[in-house]
Amino acid sequence: MVKGFGGAGARGAAVVRGVSLAIGEGEFFSLLGPSGCGKTTTLRMIAGFEEPTAGQILLHGRDMVGVPANKRDINMVFQSYALFPHLSVADNVAFGLLRKRVPKDEIRDRVEKILHTVELTDKADRRPRQLSGGQQQRVALARALVNRPRALLLDEPLGALDLKLRQTMQLELKRIQREVGITFIYVTHDQAEALTMSDRIAVMNNGLVEQVGPPQDVYERPSTAFVAGFIGTSNLIGGRLTSVAAGTGTLDLGDGQRIAVPLRGSRAAGETVELTVRPEKITLTTEPADTASRIRGTVRELVYLGTSTSYTVDTSTGAEMTVFQPNDGTACASPSRGDTVWLSWATDHSYLLTTAPATAASAAGPLSLTSR
Repeated sequence: MVKGFGGAGARGAAVVRGVSLAIGEGEFFSLLGPSGCGKTTTLRMIAGFEEPTAGQILLHGRDMVGVPANKRDINMVFQSYALFPHLSVADNVAFGLLRKRVPKDEIRDRVEKILHTVELTDKADRRPRQLSGGQQQRVALARALVNRPRALLLDEPLGALDLKLRQTMQLELKRIQREVGITFIYVTHDQAEALTMSDRIAVMNNGLVEQVGPPQDVYERPSTAFVAGFIGTSNLIGGRLTSVAAGTGTLDLGDGQRIAVPLRGSRAAGETVELTVRPEKITLTTEPADTASRIRGTVRELVYLGTSTSYTVDTSTGAEMTVFQPNDGTACASPSRGDTVWLSWATDHSYLLTTAPATAASAAGPLSLTSR
């Protein structure tokens, strides 16, 4: 799926350059990426507020391109709650059903059930101004869900909330989605938010989807350098593969040091590659560990973070690496600035990166919402 603002041939003006996804019914699916990456434009195309320059948007097999937003059986929740201040909570939730001329008894039953789901039954008669920000967001969610859409689109709906309330609402949203069983497509730039709530995440960058997968896969096995750096903290180590055998290779770091790396997919000896390893996977010691994946370095900085200490290490290869050591008494060493240390990790805790987004070639592919 492509979206450009200068005609189909204006590739330089394309905001969405290649999105090809299949989202399952009942899935909590997140579009994650930095500002300007195309995630909100993608959501607006699904909603019907924008039309793609090329490609399809399939909702249970039916192409939605050209279908007006109010005919798509999809609802959207925005960061601004857009509640009617003069109406009660119950009347705000019932508004869409009244417009559809749903029978009054059914409206009452559906409003009661959805207010119970979002835990606002006791607030039914209150006005929006009498509610907290989190409660207002749940009213907006209930108003969308009461219409029983096939999919609910959420554009950074928690962005206006303070950190503690946002974290609470993340768990609430996941609970509500699990109870109602409706597909949620969620846009966010917050990595922790996406990891907390999602069944699967699509990481977007510069109009492309760079990786799609469950949160653990995207975090533990990033496909590209962008994904590795955008989600959490990651260390990148460059080198040349000198040998390839039985799922393990040897990476020459260029300073006489060689480390073992896991091989997934097709790799060849002589290939220049990048390896990533997360800071919490690394053990810091003052003596070399008995492992095939280790690098020597010097501690340049250390920062106490409460549950852990963050070490910045200048390695002998020239790479700067970050190490998180837990402050629970299990750390092997507590070095100071200027100390020589060894960084080591289990070989299968590192991961070779690909050189380009996997979906870059599928520029005009479909985005589909389907039954599992």
